[in-house]
Amino acid sequence: MNESRGAGSSPNVDEPERDAAVIALDEAGRAMRAPWAASIAGLLFAVLFTAALLLLRSTPLVTASDEELVRLFARGDDTAVVIGGLYLAPFAGIMFLWFVAVVRDQIGEREDRFFATVFFGSGLLFVALLFAAAAVASMMVVGVRYLGQDAPSAALVGATRALSYTLLFAFATRAGGVFLISTATIGLRSRTFPAWVAWTGYAVGAVLLLAVTFWDWFILVLPAWVAVISLFVLRRERARSRLA
Repeated sequence: MNESRGAGSSPNVDEPERDAAVIALDEAGRAMRAPWAASIAGLLFAVLFTAALLLLRSTPLVTASDEELVRLFARGDDTAVVIGGLYLAPFAGIMFLWFVAVVRDQIGEREDRFFATVFFGSGLLFVALLFAAAAVASMMVVGVRYLGQDAPSAALVGATRALSYTLLFAFATRAGGVFLISTATIGLRSRTFPAWVAWTGYAVGAVLLLAVTFWDWFILVLPAWVAVISLFVLRRERARSRLA
């Protein structure tokens, strides 16, 4: 009679293959958390966010009359809103989250818990408000193109534009300002960033908190600052790799 296996036994596993898989996963995880990953994510955020804002702000739908809206939707002139609101803005938010995660991972044990909480929370809040603003700006296009609804009226377009504007320029920018100030503080205390980067973050964050609703295009200083941080980190890592 053949011996039966115990209930807790498992089939034989090729140990070398399992070890190789574990090592590969560890290497992939380290690569995704590497400083250059934050640099790439930050640069992609800056490009995607800027492109999305330019497309959403330049669409002819926002100034069209009721009759013009029917013709614009019939001709497919809502493509800029589809690209900017449904594709570029969401991916910009994803890249921003990746940037936040990698920066926090790099700071590690040096982080101040108070400012780290503000840093992480404000980053999440900024992305949530960005998603909400993009969703509101795109809702009229989704209704016509994907749900078979009639073209919206100029009054409805104006109302959705006002709500999207408020979400992005009155609330998301405040979250972005808090994010910059907390990032600058963490970078200054942990000496992750040079002093000039931190003080620039303070200045830009203060402006986003106080003045952006008076001149909405100033929101572009947020992706510009993230891009500067990303380029600094990328340059520093390249210099380290040369010395290694």
